[in-house]
Amino acid sequence: MPNATLSFHVKELVNAGLVVARQEGRYIYYAADYAAMNAVVAFLTENCCGGQPCGPADCCAAPNPPESINDETSP
Repeated sequence: MPNATLSFHVKELVNAGLVVARQEGRYIYYAADYAAMNAVVAFLTENCCGGQPCGPADCCAAPNPPESINDETSP
């Protein structure tokens, strides 16, 4: 990933409050703000999922396979 692309996305995470930045000399160290991330997950769970845990099994379950059809004719 190009440095400019990575910097853009990390800057947006910092602006959203999901990542904190700490500068030491010419280096910037980034760390996840887990409390903020947990707050986002709690908000989404409460407001988007009706308070129920969301997951792939809830919305993306594989459909039941079609019943097999017997094409053989009986004599």
